[in-house]
Amino acid sequence: MDSHALTIEFPEYVDKIAQLKQQDTEFARMANEYHKLDHQIAGLESRNMPISDEDFEQLKMQRLRLKDEIYQRLLNGLG
Repeated sequence: MDSHALTIEFPEYVDKIAQLKQQDTEFARMANEYHKLDHQIAGLESRNMPISDEDFEQLKMQRLRLKDEIYQRLLNGLG
């Protein structure tokens, strides 16, 4: 089970992630939602997925879309 935490996904943006979490409420909301999704997916993976494959894939796609939005904010955001 691999972690997909933002600081692992974007190690070059660790400082900027922290800065944006403090200064940009929308970024903080997205980062929090991403963290919750990642935690939920990791939990399902560790319990051999007690949900349908389709629902699991939807969660993963939701996490991926959010990750893309966060990356765009990192590129275009503050700092």
